[in-house]
Amino acid sequence: MSRNNLSALVWNAKRPVWILWRDDTMATSYKHCQSCGMPLSKDAHGGGTNADGSRSRTYCSHCFAGGRFAQPGITAGEMQALVKGKLREMGFPGFVGWFFARKIPKLARWSGRRVE
Repeated sequence: MSRNNLSALVWNAKRPVWILWRDDTMATSYKHCQSCGMPLSKDAHGGGTNADGSRSRTYCSHCFAGGRFAQPGITAGEMQALVKGKLREMGFPGFVGWFFARKIPKLARWSGRRVE
């Protein structure tokens, strides 16, 4: 496999190995929304929707609907503040909000990684 065909390197925490895959052989599916970090398993709608009406395996229903972002002009820092505030509203202590929001800039929407 040539270096140009590599889509991503992903660390598998359960087994200490690197998993390699190619763009043309495997579509990426995430456990967390790649915009806000919410676990997709906790999304009441099962994830956002793509433009064709199919379910998004990348973004939650709060961030992505109809193939568009709900807040297209928001920055990673603003998303972090939004997530911290939402978690605080739900009764979580401030450090929990910080803990979950700290990785938002590394998510695909903000890091510039190509997402399908």
